[in-house]
Amino acid sequence: MLRAPSQSPVPATRLGRRALPVLGLLAAALLAAASVPRPRLDAGPPQTVISVNPKMGVHTRLTDEVEEWKIKRTLEMVREMGASWVVEYFPWAYVEPDRPGQGEWEHNDMVIRHASAQGLKVIARLGFVPHWARPRDTTPLYLDANGYDDFAEYVYRFVARYRGRIVGIIVWNEPNLSLEWGYRPVDPAGYVEMLRVVYPRAKEADPDIVVFAGALAPTLAPPGTEWGMNDLVYLQAMYDAGAAPYFDALAIHAYGGKFPPDDPADPETINFARAELLREIMVRNGDGHKPAMITEGGWNDHPRWARAVRPGQRILYTVRAYQKVLEEWDWCLAFAPWAFRYPAPARTYQDYFTFVTSDFQPKPIYLAVQAYAQGRSDGEF
Repeated sequence: MLRAPSQSPVPATRLGRRALPVLGLLAAALLAAASVPRPRLDAGPPQTVISVNPKMGVHTRLTDEVEEWKIKRTLEMVREMGASWVVEYFPWAYVEPDRPGQGEWEHNDMVIRHASAQGLKVIARLGFVPHWARPRDTTPLYLDANGYDDFAEYVYRFVARYRGRIVGIIVWNEPNLSLEWGYRPVDPAGYVEMLRVVYPRAKEADPDIVVFAGALAPTLAPPGTEWGMNDLVYLQAMYDAGAAPYFDALAIHAYGGKFPPDDPADPETINFARAELLREIMVRNGDGHKPAMITEGGWNDHPRWARAVRPGQRILYTVRAYQKVLEEWDWCLAFAPWAFRYPAPARTYQDYFTFVTSDFQPKPIYLAVQAYAQGRSDGEF
Protein backbone atom coordinates (compact mmCIF):
# COMPACT_ATOMS: atom_id res chain seq x y z
CA MET A 1 0.00 0.00 0.00
CA LEU A 2 2.42 2.69 -1.20
CA ARG A 3 1.37 6.25 -0.68
CA ALA A 4 2.24 9.33 -2.69
CA PRO A 5 4.36 12.11 -1.23
CA SER A 6 2.36 14.49 0.93
CA GLN A 7 0.16 16.81 -1.09
CA SER A 8 -1.75 19.92 -0.17
CA PRO A 9 -5.04 19.27 1.56
CA VAL A 10 -8.24 19.97 -0.30
CA PRO A 11 -11.03 21.52 1.77
CA ALA A 12 -14.16 19.46 2.29
CA THR A 13 -16.06 22.24 0.55
CA ARG A 14 -14.57 20.99 -2.74
CA LEU A 15 -17.16 18.21 -2.53
CA GLY A 16 -19.87 20.74 -3.23
CA ARG A 17 -23.57 20.41 -2.48
CA ARG A 18 -23.53 16.63 -2.87
CA ALA A 19 -21.62 16.31 0.41
CA LEU A 20 -23.89 18.37 2.61
CA PRO A 21 -26.55 15.75 3.42
CA VAL A 22 -23.83 13.37 4.58
CA LEU A 23 -23.25 15.69 7.52
CA GLY A 24 -26.48 14.30 8.94
CA LEU A 25 -25.05 10.80 8.74
CA LEU A 26 -21.84 12.01 10.32
CA ALA A 27 -23.57 13.64 13.25
CA ALA A 28 -25.77 10.60 13.84
CA ALA A 29 -22.77 8.28 13.68
CA LEU A 30 -20.76 10.33 16.16
CA LEU A 31 -23.66 10.34 18.61
CA ALA A 32 -24.36 6.65 18.18
CA ALA A 33 -20.74 5.54 18.56
CA ALA A 34 -20.74 6.13 22.29
CA SER A 35 -23.81 4.00 22.89
CA VAL A 36 -23.17 0.98 20.66
CA PRO A 37 -23.24 -2.18 22.82
CA ARG A 38 -20.48 -4.75 22.62
CA PRO A 39 -21.54 -7.63 20.35
CA ARG A 40 -22.72 -10.72 22.23
CA LEU A 41 -20.82 -13.91 21.51
CA ASP A 42 -24.09 -15.86 21.54
CA ALA A 43 -25.84 -13.50 19.12
CA GLY A 44 -28.06 -15.24 16.60
CA PRO A 45 -27.97 -14.90 12.83
CA PRO A 46 -27.61 -11.31 11.63
CA GLN A 47 -30.54 -9.44 10.23
CA THR A 48 -30.72 -9.49 6.46
CA VAL A 49 -29.35 -6.23 5.13
CA ILE A 50 -30.28 -5.08 1.65
CA SER A 51 -28.02 -2.23 0.65
CA VAL A 52 -29.06 0.61 -1.62
CA ASN A 53 -25.63 0.13 -3.23
CA PRO A 54 -24.85 -3.34 -4.64
CA LYS A 55 -21.28 -2.22 -5.37
CA MET A 56 -20.38 -1.79 -1.70
CA GLY A 57 -17.49 -3.92 -0.57
CA VAL A 58 -14.62 -3.95 1.90
CA HIS A 59 -11.18 -5.52 2.16
CA THR A 60 -11.16 -7.81 5.17
CA ARG A 61 -8.00 -8.92 6.92
CA LEU A 62 -8.71 -12.40 8.28
CA THR A 63 -5.47 -14.01 7.13
CA ASP A 64 -4.06 -14.16 10.65
CA GLU A 65 -7.32 -14.36 12.60
CA VAL A 66 -7.18 -17.75 14.30
CA GLU A 67 -10.43 -17.87 16.28
CA GLU A 68 -13.47 -18.99 14.31
CA TRP A 69 -15.97 -16.89 16.27
CA LYS A 70 -13.99 -13.79 15.34
CA ILE A 71 -14.01 -14.73 11.67
CA LYS A 72 -17.75 -15.31 11.90
CA ARG A 73 -18.38 -12.04 13.73
CA THR A 74 -16.23 -10.03 11.33
CA LEU A 75 -18.17 -11.23 8.32
CA GLU A 76 -21.50 -10.74 10.08
CA MET A 77 -20.55 -7.12 10.75
CA VAL A 78 -19.46 -6.67 7.15
CA ARG A 79 -22.90 -7.77 5.99
CA GLU A 80 -24.67 -5.76 8.68
CA MET A 81 -22.80 -2.68 7.46
CA GLY A 82 -24.37 -3.23 4.05
CA ALA A 83 -21.42 -4.54 2.03
CA SER A 84 -21.96 -7.43 -0.34
CA TRP A 85 -18.37 -7.86 -1.58
CA VAL A 86 -15.23 -8.83 0.34
CA VAL A 87 -11.61 -9.07 -0.74
CA GLU A 88 -9.53 -11.47 1.35
CA TYR A 89 -5.95 -12.76 1.23
CA PHE A 90 -5.29 -16.51 1.04
CA PRO A 91 -1.50 -17.06 1.22
CA TRP A 92 -0.09 -19.97 -0.73
CA ALA A 93 2.55 -20.67 1.95
CA TYR A 94 -0.15 -21.21 4.57
CA VAL A 95 -1.77 -24.01 2.56
CA GLU A 96 1.35 -25.72 1.22
CA PRO A 97 4.08 -24.74 3.71
CA ASP A 98 6.37 -27.73 3.24
CA ARG A 99 5.51 -29.41 -0.05
CA PRO A 100 3.27 -29.15 -3.11
CA GLY A 101 -0.27 -30.33 -2.55
CA GLN A 102 0.10 -30.41 1.24
CA GLY A 103 -3.42 -29.05 1.69
CA GLU A 104 -3.65 -27.14 4.97
CA TRP A 105 -7.08 -25.81 4.04
CA GLU A 106 -8.78 -25.49 7.43
CA HIS A 107 -8.44 -21.73 7.86
CA ASN A 108 -9.42 -20.96 4.28
CA ASP A 109 -12.43 -23.25 4.65
CA MET A 110 -13.58 -21.33 7.74
CA VAL A 111 -13.36 -17.98 5.98
CA ILE A 112 -15.14 -19.15 2.85
CA ARG A 113 -17.81 -20.98 4.85
CA HIS A 114 -18.71 -17.93 6.92
CA ALA A 115 -18.55 -15.58 3.94
CA SER A 116 -20.95 -17.87 2.08
CA ALA A 117 -23.27 -17.96 5.09
CA GLN A 118 -23.48 -14.17 4.93
CA GLY A 119 -24.13 -14.17 1.19
CA LEU A 120 -20.91 -12.25 0.51
CA LYS A 121 -19.19 -12.25 -2.88
CA VAL A 122 -15.55 -13.20 -2.32
CA ILE A 123 -12.57 -12.00 -4.32
CA ALA A 124 -9.51 -14.02 -3.25
CA ARG A 125 -6.05 -12.48 -3.39
CA LEU A 126 -3.43 -15.21 -3.99
CA GLY A 127 0.31 -15.03 -3.41
CA PHE A 128 2.99 -15.45 -0.67
CA VAL A 129 5.44 -18.14 -1.72
CA PRO A 130 6.42 -21.17 0.41
CA HIS A 131 10.14 -21.74 0.93
CA TRP A 132 10.25 -24.82 -1.29
CA ALA A 133 9.01 -22.86 -4.35
CA ARG A 134 11.66 -20.09 -4.31
CA PRO A 135 15.42 -19.76 -4.11
CA ARG A 136 17.15 -19.89 -0.76
CA ASP A 137 17.47 -16.56 1.07
CA THR A 138 14.57 -14.92 -0.79
CA THR A 139 11.40 -13.54 0.75
CA PRO A 140 7.89 -15.04 0.44
CA LEU A 141 7.16 -12.24 -2.06
CA TYR A 142 9.75 -13.62 -4.49
CA LEU A 143 8.65 -15.90 -7.32
CA ASP A 144 10.57 -16.33 -10.55
CA ALA A 145 9.66 -18.23 -13.69
CA ASN A 146 10.96 -21.48 -12.21
CA GLY A 147 8.10 -21.39 -9.72
CA TYR A 148 5.24 -20.25 -11.95
CA ASP A 149 4.02 -23.78 -12.66
CA ASP A 150 3.92 -24.57 -8.93
CA PHE A 151 1.97 -21.38 -8.25
CA ALA A 152 -0.42 -22.23 -11.09
CA GLU A 153 -1.05 -25.63 -9.51
CA TYR A 154 -1.91 -23.97 -6.18
CA VAL A 155 -4.27 -21.62 -8.02
CA TYR A 156 -5.89 -24.61 -9.72
CA ARG A 157 -6.41 -26.42 -6.41
CA PHE A 158 -7.73 -23.27 -4.72
CA VAL A 159 -10.20 -22.40 -7.47
CA ALA A 160 -11.39 -26.00 -7.82
CA ARG A 161 -11.94 -26.31 -4.07
CA TYR A 162 -14.04 -23.15 -3.84
CA ARG A 163 -15.74 -23.33 -7.21
CA GLY A 164 -19.12 -21.65 -7.01
CA ARG A 165 -18.31 -19.99 -3.67
CA ILE A 166 -15.88 -17.32 -4.85
CA VAL A 167 -16.32 -14.82 -7.67
CA GLY A 168 -12.71 -14.16 -8.60
CA ILE A 169 -9.02 -14.33 -7.79
CA ILE A 170 -6.34 -11.63 -7.80
CA VAL A 171 -3.01 -12.86 -9.13
CA TRP A 172 -0.30 -11.32 -6.92
CA ASN A 173 -0.30 -7.92 -5.22
CA GLU A 174 1.32 -4.64 -6.25
CA PRO A 175 3.93 -6.17 -8.58
CA ASN A 176 5.00 -2.67 -9.60
CA LEU A 177 6.79 -2.28 -6.23
CA SER A 178 10.21 -3.81 -5.68
CA LEU A 179 9.17 -4.81 -2.15
CA GLU A 180 6.16 -6.78 -3.39
CA TRP A 181 8.16 -8.29 -6.27
CA GLY A 182 10.62 -9.89 -3.85
CA TYR A 183 13.07 -7.01 -3.32
CA ARG A 184 14.24 -7.02 -6.95
CA PRO A 185 13.68 -4.76 -9.95
CA VAL A 186 10.07 -4.81 -11.07
CA ASP A 187 9.37 -6.63 -14.32
CA PRO A 188 6.04 -6.12 -16.13
CA ALA A 189 6.93 -8.78 -18.71
CA GLY A 190 7.76 -11.23 -15.93
CA TYR A 191 4.40 -10.57 -14.31
CA VAL A 192 2.64 -11.11 -17.64
CA GLU A 193 4.44 -14.44 -17.96
CA MET A 194 3.07 -15.37 -14.53
CA LEU A 195 -0.43 -14.52 -15.75
CA ARG A 196 0.12 -16.56 -18.91
CA VAL A 197 0.94 -19.66 -16.84
CA VAL A 198 -1.70 -19.17 -14.12
CA TYR A 199 -4.70 -18.06 -16.20
CA PRO A 200 -5.41 -21.33 -18.06
CA ARG A 201 -5.09 -23.40 -14.88
CA ALA A 202 -7.60 -21.15 -13.09
CA LYS A 203 -10.02 -21.47 -16.00
CA GLU A 204 -9.54 -25.24 -16.10
CA ALA A 205 -10.63 -25.39 -12.46
CA ASP A 206 -13.63 -23.10 -13.03
CA PRO A 207 -14.40 -21.55 -16.43
CA ASP A 208 -16.54 -18.92 -14.70
CA ILE A 209 -13.88 -17.65 -12.30
CA VAL A 210 -12.89 -14.00 -12.87
CA VAL A 211 -9.11 -13.65 -13.00
CA PHE A 212 -7.99 -10.19 -11.87
CA ALA A 213 -4.60 -8.78 -12.83
CA GLY A 214 -2.91 -5.63 -11.70
CA ALA A 215 -3.58 -4.68 -8.09
CA LEU A 216 -0.94 -2.05 -8.80
CA ALA A 217 0.25 0.35 -6.12
CA PRO A 218 -0.60 3.96 -7.01
CA THR A 219 2.77 5.67 -7.21
CA LEU A 220 4.47 8.56 -8.99
CA ALA A 221 7.81 6.73 -9.12
CA PRO A 222 10.00 8.41 -11.75
CA PRO A 223 11.59 6.32 -14.51
CA GLY A 224 14.54 4.26 -13.34
CA THR A 225 13.64 4.35 -9.64
CA GLU A 226 14.85 1.13 -8.05
CA TRP A 227 11.91 0.69 -5.70
CA GLY A 228 8.99 0.79 -8.12
CA MET A 229 7.32 1.83 -11.35
CA ASN A 230 4.53 4.31 -11.94
CA ASP A 231 1.31 2.28 -12.05
CA LEU A 232 0.15 3.92 -15.30
CA VAL A 233 3.45 3.12 -17.00
CA TYR A 234 3.42 -0.43 -15.62
CA LEU A 235 -0.08 -1.18 -16.87
CA GLN A 236 0.81 -0.05 -20.38
CA ALA A 237 3.96 -2.18 -20.20
CA MET A 238 1.77 -5.15 -19.29
CA TYR A 239 -0.25 -4.63 -22.45
CA ASP A 240 2.92 -4.20 -24.49
CA ALA A 241 4.06 -7.59 -23.15
CA GLY A 242 0.83 -9.25 -24.30
CA ALA A 243 -1.19 -9.37 -21.08
CA ALA A 244 -4.67 -8.89 -22.58
CA PRO A 245 -5.60 -12.57 -23.17
CA TYR A 246 -4.57 -13.58 -19.65
CA PHE A 247 -6.91 -11.64 -17.37
CA ASP A 248 -10.63 -10.94 -17.20
CA ALA A 249 -10.70 -7.82 -15.03
CA LEU A 250 -8.32 -5.27 -13.54
CA ALA A 251 -7.82 -4.92 -9.79
CA ILE A 252 -7.23 -1.25 -8.89
CA HIS A 253 -5.81 0.29 -5.73
CA ALA A 254 -7.34 3.74 -5.28
CA TYR A 255 -6.15 5.68 -2.23
CA GLY A 256 -7.39 9.23 -1.87
CA GLY A 257 -4.62 10.80 0.21
CA LYS A 258 -5.85 14.24 1.24
CA PHE A 259 -8.08 14.64 -1.78
CA PRO A 260 -11.86 14.11 -1.98
CA PRO A 261 -13.22 11.48 -4.37
CA ASP A 262 -14.43 14.10 -6.84
CA ASP A 263 -10.98 15.64 -7.23
CA PRO A 264 -10.23 15.23 -10.95
CA ALA A 265 -7.85 12.58 -12.23
CA ASP A 266 -4.34 13.82 -12.96
CA PRO A 267 -1.33 11.69 -13.98
CA GLU A 268 0.82 13.71 -11.57
CA THR A 269 -1.46 13.17 -8.57
CA ILE A 270 -2.36 10.23 -6.35
CA ASN A 271 -6.07 10.48 -5.67
CA PHE A 272 -9.19 8.32 -5.85
CA ALA A 273 -10.00 9.33 -9.43
CA ARG A 274 -6.63 8.01 -10.62
CA ALA A 275 -8.64 4.82 -11.24
CA GLU A 276 -10.09 6.59 -14.28
CA LEU A 277 -6.62 6.86 -15.82
CA LEU A 278 -6.07 3.13 -15.46
CA ARG A 279 -9.45 2.59 -17.07
CA GLU A 280 -8.43 4.81 -19.99
CA ILE A 281 -5.37 2.64 -20.56
CA MET A 282 -7.59 -0.44 -20.66
CA VAL A 283 -9.84 1.20 -23.25
CA ARG A 284 -6.91 2.38 -25.41
CA ASN A 285 -5.64 -1.20 -25.50
CA GLY A 286 -8.93 -2.69 -26.61
CA ASP A 287 -10.01 -3.90 -23.18
CA GLY A 288 -12.96 -1.56 -22.69
CA HIS A 289 -15.26 -4.59 -22.49
CA LYS A 290 -13.52 -5.82 -19.33
CA PRO A 291 -14.57 -4.56 -15.90
CA ALA A 292 -12.35 -3.34 -13.10
CA MET A 293 -12.73 -3.37 -9.33
CA ILE A 294 -11.20 -1.26 -6.58
CA THR A 295 -9.82 -3.99 -4.32
CA GLU A 296 -7.94 -1.60 -2.02
CA GLY A 297 -8.36 2.07 -1.37
CA GLY A 298 -9.84 4.73 0.85
CA TRP A 299 -8.69 7.35 3.31
CA ASN A 300 -6.88 7.43 6.65
CA ASP A 301 -7.76 9.65 9.63
CA HIS A 302 -4.71 9.26 11.88
CA PRO A 303 -4.44 12.54 13.83
CA ARG A 304 -0.72 12.99 13.14
CA TRP A 305 -0.02 11.16 9.90
CA ALA A 306 0.97 13.61 7.16
CA ARG A 307 -1.23 11.99 4.52
CA ALA A 308 -4.33 11.65 6.68
CA VAL A 309 -7.62 13.54 6.62
CA ARG A 310 -9.84 14.48 9.52
CA PRO A 311 -12.30 11.80 10.73
CA GLY A 312 -15.29 13.72 9.41
CA GLN A 313 -13.67 14.10 6.01
CA ARG A 314 -12.91 10.40 5.90
CA ILE A 315 -16.58 9.60 6.43
CA LEU A 316 -17.73 12.08 3.78
CA TYR A 317 -15.17 10.90 1.27
CA THR A 318 -15.83 7.20 1.80
CA VAL A 319 -19.60 7.45 1.45
CA ARG A 320 -19.22 9.67 -1.60
CA ALA A 321 -16.74 7.18 -3.12
CA TYR A 322 -19.24 4.35 -2.75
CA GLN A 323 -21.85 6.49 -4.46
CA LYS A 324 -19.47 7.62 -7.20
CA VAL A 325 -18.61 4.05 -8.11
CA LEU A 326 -22.30 3.14 -8.22
CA GLU A 327 -23.55 6.10 -10.22
CA GLU A 328 -20.63 7.20 -12.41
CA TRP A 329 -18.31 4.24 -12.99
CA ASP A 330 -20.35 1.60 -14.76
CA TRP A 331 -17.10 -0.22 -15.59
CA CYS A 332 -16.28 -0.76 -11.90
CA LEU A 333 -17.72 -3.85 -10.21
CA ALA A 334 -17.32 -2.60 -6.64
CA PHE A 335 -15.30 -0.50 -4.20
CA ALA A 336 -13.64 -2.52 -1.41
CA PRO A 337 -11.69 -0.08 0.79
CA TRP A 338 -8.82 -1.14 3.02
CA ALA A 339 -9.43 -2.46 5.65
CA PHE A 340 -12.43 -3.54 7.69
CA ARG A 341 -10.67 -4.77 10.86
CA TYR A 342 -7.28 -5.98 12.04
CA PRO A 343 -7.15 -9.07 14.30
CA ALA A 344 -4.80 -7.14 16.62
CA PRO A 345 -4.07 -3.41 16.75
CA ALA A 346 -1.23 -2.39 14.46
CA ARG A 347 -0.50 0.53 16.82
CA THR A 348 0.42 2.66 13.83
CA TYR A 349 -1.38 4.84 11.30
CA GLN A 350 -2.67 1.57 9.78
CA ASP A 351 -5.29 1.29 12.54
CA TYR A 352 -6.90 4.43 11.17
CA PHE A 353 -7.89 2.72 7.94
CA THR A 354 -10.25 0.35 9.78
CA PHE A 355 -14.03 0.45 10.15
CA VAL A 356 -14.23 -1.43 13.47
CA THR A 357 -11.73 -1.97 16.25
CA SER A 358 -10.02 -5.28 16.95
CA ASP A 359 -12.56 -5.92 19.73
CA PHE A 360 -15.46 -5.28 17.32
CA GLN A 361 -16.41 -1.79 18.39
CA PRO A 362 -17.94 0.03 15.40
CA LYS A 363 -16.24 3.29 14.54
CA PRO A 364 -18.28 6.31 13.43
CA ILE A 365 -17.38 5.55 9.82
CA TYR A 366 -18.95 2.08 10.13
CA LEU A 367 -22.20 3.58 11.39
CA ALA A 368 -22.27 6.26 8.71
CA VAL A 369 -21.64 3.75 5.92
CA GLN A 370 -24.32 1.50 7.39
CA ALA A 371 -26.77 4.41 7.41
CA TYR A 372 -25.94 5.15 3.77
CA ALA A 373 -26.37 1.47 2.82
CA GLN A 374 -29.78 1.42 4.44
CA GLY A 375 -30.83 4.63 2.71
CA ARG A 376 -30.93 6.58 5.96
CA SER A 377 -29.75 9.96 4.67
CA ASP A 378 -31.20 13.44 4.45
CA GLY A 379 -31.45 13.26 0.70
CA GLU A 380 -29.29 13.01 -2.36
CA PHE A 381 -25.61 13.94 -2.32
